Amino acid sequence: MLTSEEKEKIIEKNKTHEDDTGSPEVQIALLSEEIDKLLSHLKKHPKDLHSKKGLLKMVSKRRRLLNYLKKEDEKRYKKALKSIKEEK
Repeated sequence: MLTSEEKEKIIEKNKTHEDDTGSPEVQIALLSEEIDKLLSHLKKHPKDLHSKKGLLKMVSKRRRLLNYLKKEDEKRYKKALKSIKEEK
């Protein structure tokens, strides 16, 4: 689970306008960070099936958001992918 400070930092980095908190770019960035944290948890606890199911839901949601962004605006899609790769 991300702390509010971590969320604010991610939102600040990925927002598209001043009051942006829910654009696809921000949602993708937040999901990516949650996925990374959950992956590290699952490396320590491989039998945690409830967390694994949550991870699969998050990955699926991120994939849907990326597909939507690709369909709507190719430039924003590429920027979001670049942002995800920079975080890792």
